[in-house]
This record gives sequence, structure tokens and C-alpha cells, in this order.
Amino acid sequence: MLRNRFPLNAEHEKSHVPMGGLIRKRVKRLFMILVALLTTQIMIIWTVEDLTLFESLWMSMTTIATVGYGDFAPVTYIGRISTILLMFVGAITLLTLIVSDFIEYRFYRRERILTGRWIYKMNNHIVIINTPKHGGVTYFMRFATQIRSVQGYETIPIMLLTREFPSGLPAELSDLGIVHFHGSGFDPEALKAVHAGSAKHIVVLAADESDPHSDSLTFDISHRLAELNLGQKTTVECVTDANRSRYKELGVRAVIRPVRTYPEIMVRSVVAPGSEKVLEDMFNYEQDHPHRYDLELDDLNWADIVSALIRHGIGTALAYIDHNDEVICHPPISEEIEGKGLIVLVKSNDTPDLEVIKEALERYRKFMEKWRNMQEDATITDQPASTTH
Repeated sequence: MLRNRFPLNAEHEKSHVPMGGLIRKRVKRLFMILVALLTTQIMIIWTVEDLTLFESLWMSMTTIATVGYGDFAPVTYIGRISTILLMFVGAITLLTLIVSDFIEYRFYRRERILTGRWIYKMNNHIVIINTPKHGGVTYFMRFATQIRSVQGYETIPIMLLTREFPSGLPAELSDLGIVHFHGSGFDPEALKAVHAGSAKHIVVLAADESDPHSDSLTFDISHRLAELNLGQKTTVECVTDANRSRYKELGVRAVIRPVRTYPEIMVRSVVAPGSEKVLEDMFNYEQDHPHRYDLELDDLNWADIVSALIRHGIGTALAYIDHNDEVICHPPISEEIEGKGLIVLVKSNDTPDLEVIKEALERYRKFMEKWRNMQEDATITDQPASTTH
């Protein structure tokens, strides 16, 4: 119902029953009365007039629709009186009330949707609890775009549970099919309203990515979700690393740091649990980090380079830089690589220097050359034996 507008009916003011339910019940009741009046009118016309059942039905329907083609009309006094009382006084009045209540219901529904108080019927959806303090709209847009580019998630519904956007979601989010419910994650009724139990994934964001006290709110929400046995569906953001173990004790599926500029990390943690750990390592120097080595690459394929670095305990090759300064990720494994640099995932506390990389590749070249010579010798040795045979 629109703001500052009086309800159509007194029962709409009852706060203990949702107005939408009241309107629907009233419409159903009026519709049943309308059907009863129409049935009575049809039976009367069919009985007292010289018309078939179908002609009686046709005349009654054209009368209630106020069309009045004039092809059939009651000629008896009983038929005319019943038409006046049942159709014009009763049925048409009821039809007007039904249309009026339907319009009222549409206004009510629109108002509830805008203010985040409409309860959607959802299943296998994503529930995101809380809104980032800064750049929330951009974050949600990028999150939705990224996750719907993942196979199997192209049309997944996304529901926001937040106290933000009291006047309605921005058009940028609505256009992406995102909806919201005005509430908090620590409220059991709000969790019920967003159908958290039937959600495919639940994401709990840190309210303020720079405030350690945000972990208190996040933990409270996570605890409530754990009580509902929803921990294995939940991914949470943790500002302070020391609190990670507390979330794990609740049975939370994944715990990551708040990285607002890269919602892709959150997307990865949702669709591929565990991959967020690899991505987080790339953003710091605590355990592993990608390192660039400038060296000439000209006679090894990608499989050889990856194998050489792994066999020598150096790290994992992620990409190479070609002579046009383009970073080539995941190149074909059998083609010879020509470039001037490598990006390698290495240990942060023991980063190999350039000479170690060169030595490892050189040793692998010699190994491969020796192996090829052995293969050629074996082939030559086998040839005379085959000829004699």
C-alpha cells in the first residue's frame, strides 16, 4: 500500500496479519460470491427464458462485462428482475470490488518490494548478508556478473539481506535481477524470510572491512547459521586473521579476508572452495607470491618449463612474457615458448634468484637432450633386429 494512503478496508489496519494476505483472502471470497451469483443467474435464465444453456451463459457473461451485444435479452419478468438484482446490483458491483482490490494489492506489493519487505519464493539461490561500507553497489554488480559467468550459475537468483537501500535497490542492481530483504543476519525471522535453509550458498560480508570489530557481528551471524546447520553452505569474511579459527570451529565452509576491489575471490570461494586460499596467497608475502624473472626463453615448451621448475623445488610457472610484453597465461603445452620472462609462484620466505631459474632450465635442457639421444640410439638398435627377422 502506498505511503500516506488510507486502507480500503478496516481489516487492513490489523498489524498481526500481513495486508497482502488479507487482500488475497478478500478477493478470493468476493470471487466465490461472484461465481455463485453468475451460476444462479444462468440457471434462472435457462429455466424461465427460451434459451439454451450456452445462450444463457453467453447472455450472462456479456451482461456482467457491460458489453451488451443485444443478440439475447430476457423477456420474462422473472428473467428481467433476476438480471437487475443479481447482475447489475450484485455481480457487477462485486466485479468492481475485485478489480479495485487487485489494484490495491499491486500497489501494496510494489511498495513492499521497493522497501525490501516482500518475501520471495526462492530455492537454490545465493543469500548475501550485510553490505560493504564503501562501494557496495559496485561490489554487488561485479559479484553478480562474475558468478553468473560460471557454468551452472548463469541464472542463479541472488538475494541481499541488508538494512541498506531502504528506498529500493539502485537500478544497476535491479537490472541484474538482484532482490533484497530489509533485515539483519542475526534476526531469525529475517533468515527465514530469505529462505536461508533452502539457499545454495550463503555469503556473510564484513560490515566494515577496515574495522576489526566487524568480526563480532559476522561471528554472531555465523553462529546463528551454524545453529541452523547451515555452516557448510556459508562463506564469511574475517578482518582479523586471529579470528579465523573461531569461524572454522563453527563449521563454516570457507573464511577469507575482505577484498573489496576483487569480488572474484569471493566468487571463487563460493563455487570452488579452497581456491580462495591460493588467490589470497597471491595478494601477500606470507607464504607464496608470484615473482617475475627476466630471462630469454627460446627452445623449451611450456610442459618442459613447468616440469623443470617443479622438479628442482623452485615453484610453479604461471605465465610467460613474450617479446611484445604480453603476459601469456596457460599457453599450449607442446609449442616452443619464445619470450623474455617468466611469472613463477614461489615461496615468499625463500625466493630463488634468477641464476637458480636459469640453472634449472639449463639442467633440464641437458636432461631432455640426453633422453632424446637415448631414444634415437634405442631406435637404431632395434632396426637391424627387425630387418633380420
